[in-house]
Amino acid sequence: MSNAAWFDRASTVLPAGGFGNFDHSIFIKRGLGARVWDEDGNELIDYLIGSGPMLIGHGHPEVIEVVEKQLRDGLTFFANNALGVELAEQIVDDMACAEQVRYVTSGGEADMYAIRTARAFTGKPKVMKFEGGYHGMSAEAQMSLAPTQLVNFPNAVPDSAGIPDSVRDEMLIAPFNDTEFAVSLIAEHADELACVIMEPLQRLIPPAPGFLEAVREACTKHGVILIFDEIVTGYRLAYGGAQEKYGVTPDLCTLGKIVGGGFPLAALAGRKDIMSHFDKGKVGAEGFLMQLGTLSGNPIAAAAGIKTMEILRREGTYDKLRSDGARVMEMFRKHLGDAGHTVQIVGDETLFDLAFIDRDVRDYRDYISADGATNLRFNDLLRARGILKPPGKTYICAALMEEDLQVTEEAIEGAAAAL
Repeated sequence: MSNAAWFDRASTVLPAGGFGNFDHSIFIKRGLGARVWDEDGNELIDYLIGSGPMLIGHGHPEVIEVVEKQLRDGLTFFANNALGVELAEQIVDDMACAEQVRYVTSGGEADMYAIRTARAFTGKPKVMKFEGGYHGMSAEAQMSLAPTQLVNFPNAVPDSAGIPDSVRDEMLIAPFNDTEFAVSLIAEHADELACVIMEPLQRLIPPAPGFLEAVREACTKHGVILIFDEIVTGYRLAYGGAQEKYGVTPDLCTLGKIVGGGFPLAALAGRKDIMSHFDKGKVGAEGFLMQLGTLSGNPIAAAAGIKTMEILRREGTYDKLRSDGARVMEMFRKHLGDAGHTVQIVGDETLFDLAFIDRDVRDYRDYISADGATNLRFNDLLRARGILKPPGKTYICAALMEEDLQVTEEAIEGAAAAL
């Protein structure tokens, strides 16, 4: 069946004909390495890679091997298993803030529990986040995620129906990379502020020099929990995530995508005294934070995650990832520039995108002022030339081969000329 035929079927049983994720008009049939094939038979070089988790590429034979072995031993048990313990040990070794780990199934769920844990630990209600920051689908996370109504800071704007006004009252919103504003807001609300939750690389926007350090210092000074949402950046920006790359250690971090090796698994990790709220024997009934999940720490995802991390630790992996990313960045810069387009490449060599704008992008409001329609047209032109690139992000994976990069450059050159 074709993409169009599958979309017709999907429209009957799925709202808007899709899962709520990527472009509903394309149906991916299979993937291998850095390529995917859709139901129309089109072969595409994949810069979506499942929205990030397939960092080592699709269908890696070593991951398949350990997953097949575990499939024969059991899929999930709703009980402790050795692989889940081994994966937690690895996370504690890898992430600077991690002393203990709690598993969930999705990154958004991890962010929700991070906020709740900070509230339990501090006894304070308010949450500070940065405008445009993505932290899942909870009511708090949906505040000022992608607002079209730009209000004065620190007021929050809900980005979803079904969120009561009471949630807005507990949120404080700051502009990313505005050090002075962030530090003063933390100080002003210190007595009621439980946590600051942030993407250290916000969507694609890098932190300004000293920004993360200043937020860290203000949180420490005022007894506020600092949460790094590393769902995207963990094991991508560096093996030790944004904490390693930027040299700033939060109190808690959330991890997902790569840690499950392509299977549903995410985690909250952090200081032992904060994580103790998951242990009723240590904090008592009043301090206890209830959390459980049917698939939390399931052995299939744990096996895939352990093997993925082992592969990532191999010599040269991150050097190649960054080299390939820098090369693709330069392709966009050169060919769009040669075609007369003004564009900023925003992000990190491992994760970036284009902003058709004539100035640097430092925060959400800068980003949304770029020419999004041109970006979408460019993506369509790339797909017609065999490149699967999502709007808003270009994910580099370690499975890219020289042939993939050559095809990518030819596609970028052609799309830029046609734009």
